[in-house]
Parts: sequence; structure tokens; C-alpha cells
Amino acid sequence: MRIVQIIDSLEAGGAERMAVNYANALVGEIDFSGLVATRKEGALRNQVQKGVSYLFLNKKNSLDLAALFRLRAYVKRNKVTIVHAHSSSFFIAVLLKMVYPSVKLIWHDHYGNNEFLLERASFVLKRTLLLFDGIIAVNQKLKSWSEEFLNFKNTICLDNFPSDWNAVSEQSYLKGIDGKRIVCLANLRIQKDHFLLLKVAKRIKETHPDWNFHLIGKDFQDAYSEEIKRLLVEYDLENSVFLYGSREDVSPILRQSTIGVLTSKSEGMPVALLEYGRYKMPVVVTQVGEIPTLVQNNKNGFMVVAQDEELFFEALNQLIENERLRIDFGNALYKAVMDKYSSKLVIRHYLSWLQKIAR
Repeated sequence: MRIVQIIDSLEAGGAERMAVNYANALVGEIDFSGLVATRKEGALRNQVQKGVSYLFLNKKNSLDLAALFRLRAYVKRNKVTIVHAHSSSFFIAVLLKMVYPSVKLIWHDHYGNNEFLLERASFVLKRTLLLFDGIIAVNQKLKSWSEEFLNFKNTICLDNFPSDWNAVSEQSYLKGIDGKRIVCLANLRIQKDHFLLLKVAKRIKETHPDWNFHLIGKDFQDAYSEEIKRLLVEYDLENSVFLYGSREDVSPILRQSTIGVLTSKSEGMPVALLEYGRYKMPVVVTQVGEIPTLVQNNKNGFMVVAQDEELFFEALNQLIENERLRIDFGNALYKAVMDKYSSKLVIRHYLSWLQKIAR
């Protein structure tokens, strides 16, 4: 089997991480594993294993014919049989099918705003799905949406999985005191609700001033990020909450951290949560998307209702004050992630499903 992953950029987002994770995990499992970034490279470029065939298209616009034919030449030269398009890269995959009909197309739906599926734009998607051979959904809600709303039956739900590959060209050093760092891996997007995090941080500063927060994620320099920065000043948190932007060295960052948090209003299954588990970190997260399928409240983490400041603060405060609980939660979450979300398990299901498509 010869498979190429297609993604629009290699900036550090959830869909981008999974495109890289699939390409890396397939090395040695199939005859050819490729990765194509269409529009932009980014921090994840250095996470691509040497065994992965990599192409950057440098696509300039939606109908960049030169980029399309570079992609066609790459697919033809490497005898690719299956193109696995992630998120919005489905459009160039459709164009590729038109100029290279023999290839099989898979679309991977990573949509994170699961609480608002009825508002999701789908006009172009509905009119191009006839060219696809299968859809991968990252959770059951998205699988049902594809089957019922898009009327597409060959849909499979495959869980996200953490990376087994940690090569990095840099190492971030977090501010603050060892053993007293709280990390949040989340791009600065409105559904991640950093405003709740800042409210909680303001209260933690009063009860435990030696603890601090470390926000890792892309800053889009928009109104949302500007409001975050304004609140940092208003809440007097400049020496308690630190913004690092996008980072590729997740492994060293998590090794320097003590507690992982996610304050999201909407999620699928966040890759960040899987990474927390992989590094045996205790967590406080919100009860959204597929998170409840992994986190068992009071057993391997704390899970609270989205936007509930009081419950989030109480849970985080409890973890800060109880080292034994942190260790127990971290070990339990690690076991849950390894049991259900290991790359080997997901890739086995993935290849079994693709064998039926490739016939």
C-alpha cells in the first residue's frame, strides 16, 4: 500500500499534528508513506521522520494549477494508491482526482467545533464527496454527521493518537519554579476559551502565588489574542501567565510541567489531552466533545462543565495541594491513553479499513 497524507500547513495545530503522526506511524508498515504540505510549512516540519517522503507545494491560491500538477507528478512518480486528505485539504485532493482518476481519496474530518455542527459550512464538501472513497471521523459525532447529514456511508471513527516521534531542533525553557507549572497546549482560538483560564489563574495567584501558567499555541494576532493580552494586564498576571506562541518541542515542555489543563468550550478529542496522558500528567479539563470517553472524573483526572469558573478553580486547587493525587491521576491517565489511543492500535484499524477500499 502506498499512501500520502495531505495537509494545508505544518503549523502546530491538531489536524496538522495528526497528518504528521500518520505519516510517521506508517513508515515500515506500508511500502510508501508520504506527506504533502500544500500552502505553508511550520514548526511541525522538524517532526517528520526521515523515512517519510516529503513535498511542500507552496500553493498560492485555491486554483493554483502549477501546484496541482506538481502534486500529480509526485503522486504518479511515487505510485501513490491512496491520498489521505486532512481537513480543508480535501479541495486539492478533489482537483487531483480530476486529473489523476486512478487514485483513491480519503477525507479525514478533524472538525473541532463539535457543539456547533449545525452551523458548519458544507456546501463545497457536499458537492465533491462523490469523488471520495471513505471518510475518517475523529469522533462519533462527526461520524454520525457524515452519515446522516452528508449521506456518506463508508465512514469510520478513528481516535487521534499521540506522537511516538520526538526529534526537535530546539528546546523551550519554561519560566517559573520546577514542580509548580501548569501548562495549556491550545492555539489561541475562541473555542479554547482562554478567558476562563485567565479567570482561574487570577484566583490561583491569590491562593498559590508560586504556581504559574504556561500557554503554548499559535497566536493569530487577532482580536481574541489581543483581548487575552489585555486581560493579562488587567488581572495583573504578567508574572503568572506566560505566552510562548507555537512550539514544536512539546516533549521537553511537558517534562517541565506539572499539571495539564484545557478550558475549551468545544472539542473533538484534543491531541493535547493525549499528550498530557502520554507524559503522565494530571489534568483538569472541560466536559466537551470526546473528552468524557477518556477522562473519568475523580479517577484519572478532573472534568468540569465548560465555562464553570468555580468548579475549574476548585479542581485545580485540589491538584495543586495534593501531590499524591497528581501522581495517581497521571499514572491512571497514562494507562487509559496507552490502552485505547496508541498509534499501533489506531494504525491497525486504519490499514484494515483501507484494505477494503483498495480492492
